[in-house]
Amino acid sequence: MRGLIAGAAGTSALNVVTYLDMAIRARAASSTPQQAVEKMAGLADVDLGEGERADNRKEALGSLLGYATGAGAALCYGLAAARCRPSWPVGVLALTALAMVGSNAPLAMLGTTDPRSWSATDWISDAVPHLAYGVTAYAAYRLTTGDHYGGR
Repeated sequence: MRGLIAGAAGTSALNVVTYLDMAIRARAASSTPQQAVEKMAGLADVDLGEGERADNRKEALGSLLGYATGAGAALCYGLAAARCRPSWPVGVLALTALAMVGSNAPLAMLGTTDPRSWSATDWISDAVPHLAYGVTAYAAYRLTTGDHYGGR
């Protein structure tokens, strides 16, 4: 349960930072999650419909994949943290890395993105929201354990 709460908090922070970036730089949302949903639907032979209905499903399912990634990263962290109780820098970096790998590795495997071709701006645009996820998920996890100071 702690991992789910931490994942929800972290995912909310990631979304806020992403939307702030979009507003500040007047950039469009990434279409990569929708492309991933389209590829997965094709691999699973699932019909998403046609036209606007298909586009709406891809957008919704892409967003849900992001929430699932956030929950999954924090659940994995929670399982490990129950044994070793990492300090805040280690915990934040672990959660940040889990979220980045959890979101980017499947997208790269599906061929919807290639991090090797990203510019420095692309990496920053990806890393900063994931760092916000890591900080917030770590804080939420620690608050749910009653350890407000981060331990060791």
